Amino acid sequence: MSTSTPRPLHPSPAPVVSVGPVTLSTPDRPVDLQVRVSTPLTGDDLPVVLLSHGQGHSNHLSSLNGYAPLAHHWAAHGFAVVQPTHLSSRSLNLDPDTPGAPLFWRSRAEDMTLVLDRLDEIEAAVPQLAGRLDRDRVAVAGHSMGGHTASLLLGARLTDPDDGTEVDLTEPRIKAGVLLAPVGRGGDALTPFVTENWPFFSTTDFSKMTTPALVVAGDRDDSAHLTVAGPDWHTDPYTLSPGRKSLLTLFGGEHGLGGVSGYDVAETTDESPERVAVVQHLTWAYLRSELYPGDPAWRTARETLTAAQGRVDSK
Repeated sequence: MSTSTPRPLHPSPAPVVSVGPVTLSTPDRPVDLQVRVSTPLTGDDLPVVLLSHGQGHSNHLSSLNGYAPLAHHWAAHGFAVVQPTHLSSRSLNLDPDTPGAPLFWRSRAEDMTLVLDRLDEIEAAVPQLAGRLDRDRVAVAGHSMGGHTASLLLGARLTDPDDGTEVDLTEPRIKAGVLLAPVGRGGDALTPFVTENWPFFSTTDFSKMTTPALVVAGDRDDSAHLTVAGPDWHTDPYTLSPGRKSLLTLFGGEHGLGGVSGYDVAETTDESPERVAVVQHLTWAYLRSELYPGDPAWRTARETLTAAQGRVDSK
């Protein structure tokens, strides 16, 4: 781990350089893995955040081109953000008979491990990036289905519906996570449609998800197409997991958390630049303090949260 002094806290964001697609040859995958890398224009020893997209109706938010409000903000404040296009992306439009379709739950998590395995290759493909990454400070973040992907990397388990084996995709190089409107528990919390069509959700188990994480949930995110348990379902990764966890509940927040998946996205039902700003700032501060123990950013950011905006719980 780098022993150099971490980048200082800046009152204003730094300019960002974003490069994509960076293509990684993956012969055992239906298509090569493409990623976008966003970093501040200057600075070294940049901690890495792997950002997993969700699904949704838009063609390109579920790809390396989505989630600009988060990727740009984190990069502007000192992180290197890597965004893969998972096989589940609508932009790829893969044959529905492709093994793992439609949601490619296992491949999504494997994409992130592959990125970490091939950071040297990514650096070589982006001249502005060479020698600037701190490989010992790595986090994962994901929204919705991306939250499920992130939870698997943080230690959540499930039973593979195809062969009945317990799946462990924990990535030990990841030191912290941010789960945004994530998938909750399985069993009787799911709608019949989900149980029938996406049976891997049925056995989601957070009891071994020990890596520190921040869960972000909207108190009006009922996700009735997925769960019969109401908005609290999205807090399950906090409630049902052991270890050091925090929960940011956004008052009035729905599944888009104000609009984190892109700027001016039509399917955001709770569009609020102010809510997005809260998510941006608190998620950045959480990752900063988790990856740099003793850094006051998370404590300071929590103090800026007003009673009208939301609440933070920790355990």
